[in-house]
Amino acid sequence: MYSKIQYISQGATALQQLDAVKNALDAGCTWVQLRFKDATEIEVLKLSSRVKKVIEGYACTYIINDYPHIAKEIGADGIHLGLDDMPVEKAREIIGPNKIIGGTANTLTHVMQRCKEQCDYIGLGPYRFTATKEKLSPVLGLQGYIDIMQHLKRHNVQMPIYAIGGILQDDIPAILHAGIYGVALSALITNHPHKKELLTNLNTLCSH
Repeated sequence: MYSKIQYISQGATALQQLDAVKNALDAGCTWVQLRFKDATEIEVLKLSSRVKKVIEGYACTYIINDYPHIAKEIGADGIHLGLDDMPVEKAREIIGPNKIIGGTANTLTHVMQRCKEQCDYIGLGPYRFTATKEKLSPVLGLQGYIDIMQHLKRHNVQMPIYAIGGILQDDIPAILHAGIYGVALSALITNHPHKKELLTNLNTLCSH
């Protein structure tokens, strides 16, 4: 079973990223996606290797955003691919059959595409406006999630789908009620002053 709470790392520098991941792990996160968008491939490799060493002390799934070669080299648990990134089939050839591949989706068409590509999970969003992402797709809102999940249910399509994009704690019950599997969070966890308390509350919400 995948964790119902994914933490997506934040930070303008490698040090900020590393600190953010450590803080999230100490708070109880069990799924970390390293997302270091404005860095070079060499910088991502260095950081992802350092994060791997840190994560080894925790029971945590470790996903690299993009860069299947890096994920394979450092022994990450998988990768997450945006819609404009490497094709899933090619990435699968690189990282192997037993690794996790997540894919971004913004519409029902994208979701069906990701299912056809045999992603292991889908990050669907954005839920609302978020400053974390520079090129933001059209906002789905709660009704967007409800419509997509109802369509998938009618067609018996089963796939772990995570809501992402500006999600707040109070949003989560309604999102899960819509049939979404879990939530991917970045700013909510990164910026929270009491992370352990937050993660305890989030885990309680997601276990109902």
